[in-house]
Amino acid sequence: MDSTRSPEELSRFLSFLLRHHPEAVGVRLAVDGWVRIDDLLAGIAAHGAPLGRDALMEAVRTNAKRRFAVSPDGLRIRASQGHSARSGVRLSGSLPPRAPPAILFHGTKGRLLAPIRRKGLLRMSREHVHLSASPEAAAAVGDRREGRTVVLTVDAAAMARCGMLFRRSDNGVWLVGHVPPRYIRFRE
Repeated sequence: MDSTRSPEELSRFLSFLLRHHPEAVGVRLAVDGWVRIDDLLAGIAAHGAPLGRDALMEAVRTNAKRRFAVSPDGLRIRASQGHSARSGVRLSGSLPPRAPPAILFHGTKGRLLAPIRRKGLLRMSREHVHLSASPEAAAAVGDRREGRTVVLTVDAAAMARCGMLFRRSDNGVWLVGHVPPRYIRFRE
């Protein structure tokens, strides 16, 4: 591991670059989110924060949430999901639509329930709404912020029957453009 950064710091740093601001180190992500590893490492080094290839690969390998994916040829890297709109990345083109499980879950905060009841789950600044395959995974997502975590149940099967497209990211997170309120079961 890079001696100047903890694994958590390196994960946050890579997320910042690969999800939101690649320009901070002078690199550009392809529309599907990929960037050449050599270009990323060179950009990081040129901006005063050198990172070795071994440390990068260790960060990818050990990240508990599998936030990053390396291409099969080992030459490119991308964030598995969570790109902001300003990054210009559109994973939809590289992740084929898939039939989701019947039920998916979304972790959020209790204070956000009123707008979710009105508008559903919105992608906000991201390309997709993120859904989890288990209530435990959704709770872990919700626990990242202050406040009481609430896990919502999403009727993904009904959404799919109505023609809504689901995709699954490299790390198993389910992605969809919007979840209307009628497909959400609220438990408080």
